[in-house]
Amino acid sequence: MVPPTPAPDSFAELDLLRALLEVGRPYFEAEVVCETECRGNRFPVHLVSLGSQDPAAPAIGLFAGIHGLERIGTQLLLDYMRSLLKRLEWDALLHLQLQSVRLLFMPIVNPAGMWAGRRANANGVDLMRNAPQDADGPVPFLAGGQRVGSWLPWYRGPAGGPMERESLALLQVVQERLQTRKLSFAVDCHSGYGWRDSIWFPYARTCTAMANLPEMYVIKTLFEQAHPHHGYAFEPQSHQYLAHGDLWDYAYDRTPAGHVFLPMTLELGSWLWIKKNPRQLFSRHGIFNPIKAHRTARVLRRHVSLFDFLARAAYAPQGWLPAGPAREAILREASEHWQAPTRRQWRQWR
Repeated sequence: MVPPTPAPDSFAELDLLRALLEVGRPYFEAEVVCETECRGNRFPVHLVSLGSQDPAAPAIGLFAGIHGLERIGTQLLLDYMRSLLKRLEWDALLHLQLQSVRLLFMPIVNPAGMWAGRRANANGVDLMRNAPQDADGPVPFLAGGQRVGSWLPWYRGPAGGPMERESLALLQVVQERLQTRKLSFAVDCHSGYGWRDSIWFPYARTCTAMANLPEMYVIKTLFEQAHPHHGYAFEPQSHQYLAHGDLWDYAYDRTPAGHVFLPMTLELGSWLWIKKNPRQLFSRHGIFNPIKAHRTARVLRRHVSLFDFLARAAYAPQGWLPAGPAREAILREASEHWQAPTRRQWRQWR
């Protein structure tokens, strides 16, 4: 039997997402927040939601696929969605939790880039450099974002031009579905940087501390207490490098007063995969994704504890959100823990 020819406007991860939406109809609420086009093919950007219908309920947004080459983040979210569906068949505690918490998924933010096997979108724009703000200090050459042209990587788009539709769709979801609530989280899954997995949070444009540093420090501390062997480097992105146009900086700075929005980037350290299998260097896919099946399986099961932890934190914010004098004390402790890099350190890194 001759196998069916794949549809020209699809790829494995998008097919799996569509299959999950079909199976998960009793639980998932799905919508297309925008469409993109590449070489005559159109691709939907899906938003999938489940859980509490209370507009004031805490919410968690899980995002991936902003860079089309980084497929492992999308696979991680799709696997987590599959796991939730199976648990909902029997897990009474999960049902109880979802009565008070809203979950949102955008597992393929840049479907055209993923289909084409490129980091940028169909217009050659790096979506994570697409917001209009500039960094306060020096950024890495090219990697910090450039406006020379789309023929070079990390292209931000033309100065003064509109943001890309995928960027605007993500920001609209954040603004309307997360930041309207008193408490919300976001986790954006990426890969390709470092020897270890990292959790980064704003800012990328400046070494100035975010306003919600105490809340982020409490989350870090509670997660370490619950999972002492997690292995993440948990820090502001600015401790690694500065960058222009970071979407999460842009979104965070528009959080309404009195609301707590905690965006995090889960950066999967692909250099370790390359160290264990150097042949991956000869594949664009291999630079950003594990090639060996057992390493892929390890990634898919390793980060579930982070997602589940955030869901529990959202379910019981009264048990950990700092306030009053205690918050001031935590701010001092957090500021000491995450001291901004000195000018000398920046010169050494550059």
